[in-house]
Amino acid sequence: MDDDLVEEVVGVAGRDLAVLRPRDAEALLSEDDFAHDEFLPYWAELWPSATALARVIGARALRGRRTLELGCGLGLVGLAAAAAGARVTATDWAPDSIALLERNAARNGLTLEALCVDWASPGVLVERAPWELVLASDVLYEARNGVALAPLLPRLIDARGEIWLADPGRREAGPFLERIGEVFDIETRTAPEIPQGAIHRMRLRR
Repeated sequence: MDDDLVEEVVGVAGRDLAVLRPRDAEALLSEDDFAHDEFLPYWAELWPSATALARVIGARALRGRRTLELGCGLGLVGLAAAAAGARVTATDWAPDSIALLERNAARNGLTLEALCVDWASPGVLVERAPWELVLASDVLYEARNGVALAPLLPRLIDARGEIWLADPGRREAGPFLERIGEVFDIETRTAPEIPQGAIHRMRLRR
């Protein structure tokens, strides 16, 4: 397994985070998995949106904040939040993602919880709500993801919580943000890692 992994080092808020990832994500493609649920190994790439959000979140003072990462992939964002002092629960629907995230956390001397969760059955996430901080990067690559997230996100925080979503400019992002803008106040900022996209900070409307 280790021969199939490579390490990438990402600078985050003055600290280097070392992330193992599969050498060849395409080699993980499975016709059976795709036939079952159109599953593709997107988790195995280190996407620019994750780097952008990790650098923003990693620079914040998060000591003790209960933080949830959705669609964590390799876990860079969750690792950055943990390094900033947050109590992180990182989630993905791919079991291989969760297994590698646990290795990446240990590799960086960080502690977090990693759970395999499908947004179609998010009971454990809702039961633990409200979260103080919810993080997600590049999760709108398919329309069905936005369909699942739109009703879920308001259930994860209260009036004091916030959601940070990094998106590289996916086609689905505009309609999704317009839809949830009925529920959330949204602040948008640019990020050099995703020049065609942005990072969106959301809070429930009062």
